[in-house]
Amino acid sequence: MSSSDAAPSPRRAVSAAGLRLPICATCGVQYAGPRDDCPVCLDERQYVGWEGQQWLTLEDLRAGGRHGRLREEGPGVVGVGAEPAVAVGQRALLIRAPSGNVLWDCVGYLDDDLAARIEELGGVSAITVSHPHFYGVMTEWGRVFDAPVYVHAADRDWVGRPDPLITYWSGDTHPIAPGMTLINAGTHFAGGTVLHWASDPEGRGALFSGDIFMVVMDRRWVSFMYSIPNYIPERPSTIRRALDLVEPFAFDRIYGAFWGRVVTEDGAGAVRRSAERYLRFVGE
Repeated sequence: MSSSDAAPSPRRAVSAAGLRLPICATCGVQYAGPRDDCPVCLDERQYVGWEGQQWLTLEDLRAGGRHGRLREEGPGVVGVGAEPAVAVGQRALLIRAPSGNVLWDCVGYLDDDLAARIEELGGVSAITVSHPHFYGVMTEWGRVFDAPVYVHAADRDWVGRPDPLITYWSGDTHPIAPGMTLINAGTHFAGGTVLHWASDPEGRGALFSGDIFMVVMDRRWVSFMYSIPNYIPERPSTIRRALDLVEPFAFDRIYGAFWGRVVTEDGAGAVRRSAERYLRFVGE
């Protein structure tokens, strides 16, 4: 399904200010005001676009023909993105839980039609984000749906548009709803977060990993990278800590960062096997 289909009049609206705030064209992160550079892209894990720093706004993206995209990605899980894709090209995931929908990760796009379609699905009760590359326009999403945005405190300095609705959590784990736990795996970024859903519709558990555990093209495996575009491998000690943290949690599915990147069975085993393979190669 696509938000470009016929839809009712929007009940949620993007703010006038949100429409005009600058969004980095390379990473899709929105900032609170004009600036010369994007700290997220200046970091060694990302890059400044080859044509130099470029800026967009939600208004520009709308005028350029972008529209929202919704598509089922798994049981009780709806993918949320934009067509054409924005910046990095990740999709978010709307987790349709009985206690309230949770938006996992964010994108650099939102319009009134997309907000109305999500409202039809039950809206958003909370937003959880894996790491800075996927902050997108998370503050605008939070404001439109009056939902708290959960960011690990270790990544607080990367937030480009601070707001009181952003909740900075700390420590290794943090429950946000019945059967839903945030885990600070710490790969890719110090605050790198995955979300465990114990009560998924299949009853087998699901892990939402973004790029923290990166579901690769062979969807039986994941990988662990400090920088994905610059091919910098993650440190073995960081991976071992992440494995220890997720070991108590059972899950069959792993939802990665991009459309269709889903491990559909034996997810916990896939993480263990993938880590063993990774550590074997970097150790030789």
